[in-house]
Amino acid sequence: MSKIAVSSALRELRFHLSQTGEASKPLRTFLVKNYPALKTSTNYKLPILIREAFGVPPSVTARFEKGREVKNNLDGLKESEIEAAVKSLIKGFWASHQCMFIIVYDIL
Repeated sequence: MSKIAVSSALRELRFHLSQTGEASKPLRTFLVKNYPALKTSTNYKLPILIREAFGVPPSVTARFEKGREVKNNLDGLKESEIEAAVKSLIKGFWASHQCMFIIVYDIL
């Protein structure tokens, strides 16, 4: 995984997956390959939680400041699509907040 810019508004990344489920296999592979890069890109300050439970569909949840959570279902995605989903989750939220800031700033 290439280095990604992580928003300072991001407080936590949480991955849910099944230990044995076939649907979670691409997410398990993604995490084995990319967990170190995710941690180093945040200087080890961002909690990245991996929650395993039997029969749980794979998903990623990002928690932002003020308790806002955004969840993406990763069921049926390939490893490359999972990487794109994680990146868009992080960048998409930040971009929308930047736009909100610009709009508020222009009004003032």
